[in-house]
Amino acid sequence: MLLTIDVGNTHTVLGLFDGEEIVEHWRISTDARRTADELAVLLQGLMGMHPLLGEELSDGIEGIAICSTVPSVLQELREVTRRYYGDVPAILVEPGVKTGVPILMDNPKEVGADRIINAVAAVELYGGPCVVVDFGTATTFDAVSARGEYAGGVIAPGIEISVEALGVKGAQLRKIELARPRSVIGKNTVEAMQSGILYGFAGQVDGVVTRMAAELADDPEDVTVIATGGLSPMVLGESSVIDEHEPWLTLIGLRLVYERNVARA
Repeated sequence: MLLTIDVGNTHTVLGLFDGEEIVEHWRISTDARRTADELAVLLQGLMGMHPLLGEELSDGIEGIAICSTVPSVLQELREVTRRYYGDVPAILVEPGVKTGVPILMDNPKEVGADRIINAVAAVELYGGPCVVVDFGTATTFDAVSARGEYAGGVIAPGIEISVEALGVKGAQLRKIELARPRSVIGKNTVEAMQSGILYGFAGQVDGVVTRMAAELADDPEDVTVIATGGLSPMVLGESSVIDEHEPWLTLIGLRLVYERNVARA
């Protein structure tokens, strides 16, 4: 079994692969204060009673692949792999790890590891050119060329950040549930805010992706648009440009990078 761990700013997503199939997954909050020992206890709690794994932390785990947007968590997870997983091969995605995706950026090292991993999975699953829209703490748009190169991207405030900002900065507003309103025209403050978030972000996705596709390909219709991230289901039904939804895109990319690096080792 391969354990994949995607550490985001807000949530950490873990997945277990049996070959190419993801057989289990978990989503937990990201806490930069957790130590390696605390993370090990958390992993034991999640995986300890899984029928495909043994009683010990490393039982049944044949490999580990990790990417993180939070450096302090990556450092603690590095210690987890060293202390608790012994000889289990582990790939931590950072500069020097082979992904197979050329990065056409002014400074390739500043691109988030999760965004490159998403590009790896997108090329493998759908080919290029494509755009990956990841609905996380930020909403990121990543462009992949027809030749499978990471061409660049767009970063916008995420849905939850926007909801929190409205609640904090609006004197008569408050934090609301992220839910679909009865209609576009809200009949109360909560519905008006829900409508603004839902349809505003759907319009943002359509507008940004349309412009990216025009730069990415001679025929924008050739560009495949893939949505991922925990909040993607909220926008799927309202966006006119999303072609595919792959909730485990980053985990799939981690599996691919693990296989490519272990094979080279």
